[in-house]
Amino acid sequence: MNQLTMAIEEEAPAARFTFPRGLVIPVLLVAAWELVFSVGGFQSDSLAPPSRVALALARGLANGEILRATGQTLSAAMIGLAIAGVIGLIMGIFRGLFWRLDYVLDVTTEALRPIPSSALIPVMILIFGFGYRLESACVAFSCTWTIFILARTAVMGVEPRLLEVAKVLQLGLMDRTFKIILPAALPRIFVAFRLAAGLSLIVAVTCEVTANPLGMGFEMMSASQSLRPELTLAYLVWIGFIGWFLNAILVYAQHRFFGPAASVGAVR
Repeated sequence: MNQLTMAIEEEAPAARFTFPRGLVIPVLLVAAWELVFSVGGFQSDSLAPPSRVALALARGLANGEILRATGQTLSAAMIGLAIAGVIGLIMGIFRGLFWRLDYVLDVTTEALRPIPSSALIPVMILIFGFGYRLESACVAFSCTWTIFILARTAVMGVEPRLLEVAKVLQLGLMDRTFKIILPAALPRIFVAFRLAAGLSLIVAVTCEVTANPLGMGFEMMSASQSLRPELTLAYLVWIGFIGWFLNAILVYAQHRFFGPAASVGAVR
């Protein structure tokens, strides 16, 4: 028995830590950046070495300043994403099912879709004022089109034989939608929500930088105007981390719930 155990242990590969290859270039760039300041004696009022940026980030997290701003940004972004999810999904399903309706509304869609959310901020301020409603409205407008287009494509890409089965079974519109179309299109619809989630963070921060006095974008602009480059860059690093972490969670959920079907039409 002991010999068998020893043989299995010899054949089993030892667990070894491998450094993620994707971090090689960022680590080298950060190290070179630090060396320019510490060894090269470089001085700047608009940049700060990574060590000071890391210290500012740690202080901001410890005193709750960065976490409070993060909560404000994510709250507005998620509210806008939820609104966009409902509107975009309904539009995508109906226009994917009824090609005549899609044809009639195509010109209107293509006229509204290219409008950047930043161009709508002055109009949104007149309607909603400042605060969460302004930011959520901008996020909802931008994310609706992403969810709508990919949901429509997913519905149109449903296997025709499944729709023939629905006709044979004489399923109504609601039963056909919830029992046949949505389950078949759900993996690709989830990809739409993944892309829209990343876009919601981008639009929310942009809105805060340009107009809305709350959240991470506003705090980053305030730090910049106060000539605090280390805090400005700390917010920039933190925003990038939040975006990466959000996408990582959604990628895990996508593969966890959809399995091999998650790779169909997936975008990393």
